[in-house]
Amino acid sequence: MAAPDIKRLIAPRSIALIGAGAWTDAVAAGGTAIGYPGTVWRVHPTRRSTPQTTYYRSVAELPEAPDAAFLAVPNHEAPAVAAELARRGAGGFVGFCAGFSETGTEEGLRLTRELCASAGDLPFFGPNCYGFVNFFDRVAMLPDQVVGAPVTRGVAVICQSGTIALTLMYNERSVPIGYLLSVGNQTRLAVEDLIEILCDDERVTAFGLYLEGIQDAPKFASAAAKARAAGKPIAVVKAGRTQAAVRTAQSHTGALTGSDAVFDAFCQQAGIARCDTLSTLCETLKIFHARGPLAGGRILVIGASGGDMAMTADVARDLPLQFPPLPAASAATLDTLLESRVTIANPFDMHTYLWFDPPAMRKVFAAVLNSGYDAVGFMLDCPPERKADTAAFDAAINEFIDASIGTPTAAALITSLPETIGERMRGTLLTHRVIPLQGQREALEALALAGGVGRLWGRGTAPRLNLARATRTQDPKRIHTLTEAEGKAALARHGVCIPRSHVGAKDLAVGFAEQIGFPVVIKAVGAQLMHKTEVGGVALNIRNKEEARVAVARLAGLSDILLVEEMLADGIVEVLAGVIVDPQFGQVLVVGAGGVLTELLADTATLLPPWTPAALEATLRQLAIAKLMDGYRGKPAGDWSALVGAVLGIARFAEAHLEELIEIDVNPIIVRPQGRGAVAVDALIRLQQE
Repeated sequence: MAAPDIKRLIAPRSIALIGAGAWTDAVAAGGTAIGYPGTVWRVHPTRRSTPQTTYYRSVAELPEAPDAAFLAVPNHEAPAVAAELARRGAGGFVGFCAGFSETGTEEGLRLTRELCASAGDLPFFGPNCYGFVNFFDRVAMLPDQVVGAPVTRGVAVICQSGTIALTLMYNERSVPIGYLLSVGNQTRLAVEDLIEILCDDERVTAFGLYLEGIQDAPKFASAAAKARAAGKPIAVVKAGRTQAAVRTAQSHTGALTGSDAVFDAFCQQAGIARCDTLSTLCETLKIFHARGPLAGGRILVIGASGGDMAMTADVARDLPLQFPPLPAASAATLDTLLESRVTIANPFDMHTYLWFDPPAMRKVFAAVLNSGYDAVGFMLDCPPERKADTAAFDAAINEFIDASIGTPTAAALITSLPETIGERMRGTLLTHRVIPLQGQREALEALALAGGVGRLWGRGTAPRLNLARATRTQDPKRIHTLTEAEGKAALARHGVCIPRSHVGAKDLAVGFAEQIGFPVVIKAVGAQLMHKTEVGGVALNIRNKEEARVAVARLAGLSDILLVEEMLADGIVEVLAGVIVDPQFGQVLVVGAGGVLTELLADTATLLPPWTPAALEATLRQLAIAKLMDGYRGKPAGDWSALVGAVLGIARFAEAHLEELIEIDVNPIIVRPQGRGAVAVDALIRLQQE
């Protein structure tokens, strides 16, 4: 479905403010504050007109159809007002009124359906929405104070929370906001619609999002891809990092992967910067606005304080940033300029020898800015502009700005505290595409995120959503759980290596063990025995016939059918691999520490398709157990290619059973020494039956 045309709604020449006096008065005041150049009409059934303001009794009385309307009416009246706006040919409206689908009640849902039907094709924000501000065209449809100046280029900030939207508008970080959009219930205009539409606005440089949920994951993915193709990066804060999984998990894989982990994986693969705080969101947006995504995370930080440089290294210790040493030529230049009085390092404490020698300071800045880093940060905290003399600080910053002109490296001014760089200087920096980054931790987080987005964009890959054609409801009566033997046999047909084994009646188990050769493992078999170790359904390291007879006698109490398979004694590491079906994003692959370490370490990584050998190996190498795979403390290395092949086989099975798969849990895959393979020794597969 094509995105709606919202140009009249967000850049209206005429506005109708309908309903409650105090709220619509606030909207009118916001329009005056921003300098709205168009026509404003007021609509209220009983409010009397004054010499300054005419009040119309209804939409029908307006001189002409408004381009945009703000509805501050009781929820039960909203559908009728929306219908009248549609009949008049309005351009759309903001549904400020509440009491719709956000209540979760039948009445709220009924009113939502009625509002949609009455509005026809009209685009609208909300309901339960705080409105928007268009700083490009000086339009305010927000029932609150409007703070900010018109801009010619800026970021589009889209929020599911009106309060968060206000918070971001009130920032003292010089984030150049072009659009501030609150979406409320997202009944007609969702976040993904707005991204898709505003990608075509040349004035928009990047997107900043505050999300609590996504309406349409495929459309969100498509919108993110369009933004990426347009060179407009996305930074997002999404609530829900601590939410439990969205469904009852039947397996290790499901228990370790909640909806938030899936969204996190999507962001990483789509090249979206996921921020933890609004502060980091603001700093990331400034980087994206001024420079776009960075090429990577190789940075240099320079300053005139050893304390600042030491703290930089400490604060960045858990971030994906690198601080490579300066190239030899640059180091030699710096050594000459500073007369061998400082240690050439990264972070680089240049001391204050050149503080009052601006030409020499500029040469120092030029040397580091032309040394091949993805970003160079000059760390400096300034005194308050109206309380102290900032001339010396201004001079140093201006030398940094001048040295940055024409260099390919992104230049940033980094302050330890958010407040130690004034608005005047922030504006000067942004005018020259030097990024004022406020607060040491959030500055470094933003640089790391921008570098991560740039690296991903450089690879040219994007996630694909493996979604079943029809929405699947998990009816327990229609779920078929394969036995372990059936599951492993099914995976083997897709290239997964499994142990030599036999399955059959309990009376045959001892003979099976002799055929395979000791030591063996004997397991009880049954679809109801999903977690056999918890009920004593596994006998390990059976070394002879007598031990086999004892094990069979015990396991026969659980099942008449037993599985006998070879015992692998040369494992390097045990790995979990599985696929779950996320309700929004579809099939998701999870890999992690397997066996007894699964819950203990929670060492997992999540990956959406496409599942390629390179992507799988890169994901596996993120795990802590990768150190064991590489040979830890003199032990042999594991068979990386075999492990990747095993996980690929699991992925192939998942894609081949897209329409019926509920989940796969293979735990563990035993990885053997290099050249000896990787073997899936347990498997749980659950399928939906027609």
